[in-house]
Amino acid sequence: MNLDNSRHYYGEVLQGSGDLLTDACTMADMPPRHVLAALANVHPEVKARYYGCGLVAPAAIEGARILDLGSGSGQDAYVLAQLVGPDGAVVGVDATPQQLELARAHQEWHRERFGYAAGNVTFLEGDIERLGELGLEPGSFDVIVSNCVINLVADKQAVFAAAHALLKPGGELYFSDVYADRRVPAPLLDDPVLHGECLSGALYWGDFLAQAKAAGFADPRLVKDRPLGIGDPEIAEKLAGIRFFSATYRLFKLEGLEPECEDYGQAVIYRGGVLGEERVFTLDKGHVIEAGRVFQVCGNSWKMLAETRFATHFDFIGDFSRHFGVFEGCGGGLPFDVTQDAQAATCC
Repeated sequence: MNLDNSRHYYGEVLQGSGDLLTDACTMADMPPRHVLAALANVHPEVKARYYGCGLVAPAAIEGARILDLGSGSGQDAYVLAQLVGPDGAVVGVDATPQQLELARAHQEWHRERFGYAAGNVTFLEGDIERLGELGLEPGSFDVIVSNCVINLVADKQAVFAAAHALLKPGGELYFSDVYADRRVPAPLLDDPVLHGECLSGALYWGDFLAQAKAAGFADPRLVKDRPLGIGDPEIAEKLAGIRFFSATYRLFKLEGLEPECEDYGQAVIYRGGVLGEERVFTLDKGHVIEAGRVFQVCGNSWKMLAETRFATHFDFIGDFSRHFGVFEGCGGGLPFDVTQDAQAATCC
């Protein structure tokens, strides 16, 4: 049901973002200036058919090769195409023919708009649960992104496993999606509206963490989150008692990450230089690093900075020669904020 319903809902039922019944598949964040500038160069017809629950514009991706899972009409792909520059490349994968047709129709328009000698965006038709059938080379992508799509597929474990295989060492899966504070009851999973609105397929956060780790992403990091409001009374009644959240996670493909955040007395100093984060760099929700200041980190965070594309932007203090136990404030329990008023969440 999942794939067929996704094609039907996003290809035929929805004609634009205004047709959505909830704010689950909408974006509330105000993009930074360089992303707003890139959005201004995206064709209006592409933007009109955009459905996403977060901002998937990871930092420091100049020259990167990026895979966009569930690329839809192509808005994120065309934004990323500008951020990676003419030496980078973006490959979009989507299963809805109408969305792919729209994305492909404007490829040349965007190439000319960007001023590139050759296009750097490719769109493939395919099911993201079966990425292995698309002929993509393992270990060939620097970053994989996805925007409110993984919740729509049935076999999410297959998506995480395939993403891990397709990433280069030190690469990352950076994606926004919808999560629930408990498992959605089985009778609701096949509801076509709840599925199309990105709700019935939302993963219980605990199951997500287990699946991500099983795929090889040892230490998932929450970047940002917000509670979701459900304004449609009928949908709200069906889902009564379940809290939903839109959240952005980053999952690194790194060897040697530990189950706990272990303290080795390490620290980093952010040098600056990352576009859009010149003064403050955000690794995740718990690691907001001001330029020029010594910032203590656990061993896993050290690796996420020292063994990835971010390494050139940091100075590193210490090593792994002495262990001080678990890093204080390692966390646990529901990772999302519940203090905001879910009904006040708005889309842009």
